[in-house]
Amino acid sequence: MKKIISLIAASALTVSLATAAEQFSMSDADRALYQEMLENNPADIFVEEGSEYFDELVTEEALAKFLGVEVDDLPKTIAGFPRYIPQVDEVLGLDQVMQAVMYLNGHKPFKLKSAKMFAMLAYAKSLANDEPISIDVNANKKMKEAYRLGTEVFMTKRGGRGLSCNSCHSKEVVGLILRTQPLPDLGEVDAGGTWPAYRMTKSSLRTLQRRFQGCMKNALLAVIPIGSKEMVALEVYVTNLAKEKGKKIAIPGLKR
Repeated sequence: MKKIISLIAASALTVSLATAAEQFSMSDADRALYQEMLENNPADIFVEEGSEYFDELVTEEALAKFLGVEVDDLPKTIAGFPRYIPQVDEVLGLDQVMQAVMYLNGHKPFKLKSAKMFAMLAYAKSLANDEPISIDVNANKKMKEAYRLGTEVFMTKRGGRGLSCNSCHSKEVVGLILRTQPLPDLGEVDAGGTWPAYRMTKSSLRTLQRRFQGCMKNALLAVIPIGSKEMVALEVYVTNLAKEKGKKIAIPGLKR
């Protein structure tokens, strides 16, 4: 019976998405605004703000030292995040590593969900612009575990609606319209390489994990905390999708 109900729910979702595709799309005005913002991304202001925080509280030299690489190798190293960090024996996001460096430099770390951290993360990740995404989900046991967990989080249906990340990003529904937006192939649109990004509908800078939270909230799912093992693992999974498509780092992104 549960299987039949799930099939009916899935069919209803597909039908509703198809109907939405016929009724809604980005307006001409929104398209024009999007094209204008591509030329002058408001997120550039936040990146500049983030550079000031980074230079004062982190520095390229301290970050490179923590990661055990030369400063010249930082771009390639950043393009491989999230990655395994031996000092804590865990897979971490770049923002979490910068928290550690801030602490070692004698500063109080920004909270992961703070606007200041979003800005600093955008700047730090922009250091890797044009670098191919190089996350290695087979690098070691911890990365393999993170990828497995991220796959589970992405695929597992939760909440009263029985939805998962895959419900809106599987091959079967990609391209249909939901809430006036086409459902994307997350690898093809380089989700792993274009966040932090400026969200037009929120008029603010958001990170990939913050975007995950927004999706969970809209789907009436329990929201996973930023920086949690599950959320970092989900970022690992989505970033690897972009790597498989041969995508590069392109920060800041621009999203509707």
